[in-house]
Amino acid sequence: MSRNVDFGERLSSAAAATAYQKDWFHSLSERVREGAPLALANADAPHEVLRAMDIPYVVNQWWSSIISAKRAGAASLAAVAARGLPDYSRQYDVLPLGAQELPAEDAPWGGLPEPRFAIAERGGDVTHKIFEQWGRRADTETFLLSRTAADPAPEGWWDLVAHRWEDVFGAERIDLLQGEIEELIAWLEERLGRALDRGRLAEVMALGNEQAEWNRRTRGLLAEARPLPVPVTDIIPSVMVPQWHRGTEWAVQAARRLHDDVARRIDEGAAVWPAEQRRLMWIGRGLWSDLDMYRSFQEEFGAVFVWSMYLAIAADGYARYGADPVRCLAARFVGLTDLLYVPPMSSSWYVKEAIAHGVDGVVHLVADDTPGGALITAALEDHGIPVLEIRGSNADSRSTAGVRERIAAFLRDRVAPSA
Repeated sequence: MSRNVDFGERLSSAAAATAYQKDWFHSLSERVREGAPLALANADAPHEVLRAMDIPYVVNQWWSSIISAKRAGAASLAAVAARGLPDYSRQYDVLPLGAQELPAEDAPWGGLPEPRFAIAERGGDVTHKIFEQWGRRADTETFLLSRTAADPAPEGWWDLVAHRWEDVFGAERIDLLQGEIEELIAWLEERLGRALDRGRLAEVMALGNEQAEWNRRTRGLLAEARPLPVPVTDIIPSVMVPQWHRGTEWAVQAARRLHDDVARRIDEGAAVWPAEQRRLMWIGRGLWSDLDMYRSFQEEFGAVFVWSMYLAIAADGYARYGADPVRCLAARFVGLTDLLYVPPMSSSWYVKEAIAHGVDGVVHLVADDTPGGALITAALEDHGIPVLEIRGSNADSRSTAGVRERIAAFLRDRVAPSA
């Protein structure tokens, strides 16, 4: 007999992660006020170098999610437009740049301290331009890394990438990024007057691998559980807050805490919705400004979102084992975006995950910077899994108006209840 989960009863791991992150941000702000150099890093940048050099950093996309969740997205985009920059492209990347113009009383948690460094990869036509804008601010310097094109990956890359990453991504791509990470290290060493401890970097990489292994175990538990024991809105912060602290003992223990919470809920027979009839997958970035949406289709349709990319990519995408920590770090980031967005790497992975989780339908949020969306949708549809494509930005409510109504129509018209 399944027990209905009381949504007031958050996972302890989710509550702990959320509380930790807010306290951490305030302590980070204090460190910066006392003179520590802050780095703003894109999600695809090699954060572990910053961790090993004890440089406090904030991840651009995480800060965007906080801006959206705190309902400061519209004001931040208006500030972007007021500077004569486009507010209709790459909103998820540009929100922090706009939020930097907000008064402290209007900015989330008092606002982001001014970064000393802004670090990103040259993804597409826009990301590097956004980070170049950061570099035009009086106190900020920008460092840009190259983004190389994807090679066709071996079938079942998720079983190979932790140890056989050269087979997955190719030595030449890894060579290039490894060389550029060495340039980044030298650039930071020159500005800070201290050297990277490579033994410390190896420790950071090892902790990141341990964290990924806990996430893989948790993903395995949730893939097999019927009905869903934990709401996806608890899984996302429980996974993503520790991701931004990757390479720390706290992050490893947070990943283990999530695993133990999920295992306990399964043992207790907990169910997000005991009358579960439709299992849904959300492909794309989280809709941070409307997290309640994910559980709004339960009563009418018996529909629960059982999957988001955050736990799945944390399970399959980050572990890298090898003797040279800089080369392993290059292998961790050289193709991370490919795994999520570039077919056939991405499409085969989404199909694998949909089948493993018993998904009945997919909601696919396709942003303007995510290539291959149509091919991902086609691969799922070819396996008999109906897909609703929504083209818009998770960080711009103007582009996602009517999402709930569209999902409800999709459930009525195309997603049959599970047998």
